[in-house]
Amino acid sequence: MLLMEERIRRDGRVGPGNILKVDSFLNHQMEPQLYREIGREFYRLFGDCGVTKILTIEASGIGIACVTAQFFDCPALFAKKSRTKNIDGQVFTAQVESFTHGGSYTVMVSRRFLGPGDRVLILDDFLAKGNALLGLIDIVEQSGATLVGCGIAIEKGFQEGGRMLREKGIRLESLAIIEAMDEDGIRFRQGT
Repeated sequence: MLLMEERIRRDGRVGPGNILKVDSFLNHQMEPQLYREIGREFYRLFGDCGVTKILTIEASGIGIACVTAQFFDCPALFAKKSRTKNIDGQVFTAQVESFTHGGSYTVMVSRRFLGPGDRVLILDDFLAKGNALLGLIDIVEQSGATLVGCGIAIEKGFQEGGRMLREKGIRLESLAIIEAMDEDGIRFRQGT
């Protein structure tokens, strides 16, 4: 998606540890017009898959999932990183290691909202090592739902997550794939 690449070039900043800062437009301050175009593109890519639920992980994926769900006319559901009083009953859980936060945590989804009749599209803002997506895929499998694919706003193509998921036969569509980045610039994979 050329629009995503242009925004990264214009407003993205590379920080220490190969952290791409896109907080001015994607994962802290959110721009509804950009999110609408992201949702439209994910609908173009997955609109014929019979999606009944969009699943993401808190917190940065929630905005993308909600806007995209409007195009699919289905609910958006997010995996919580901690159990709160508003999660009652049984839950599906998965262990996730976070590249960004440098730790692991258990994510959960209420069994009330995900089941064998669902066709699930997983969305997230970033893909680096793939651990968050593997956790969400595990939850989809536990529920008996069907995974139709995964959509990512920005993939770090120089890390193993995308390759590993594609090798597992998972349909993965990334709006921008970064081939390399450092303080001097960002290079995108051609053909994304």
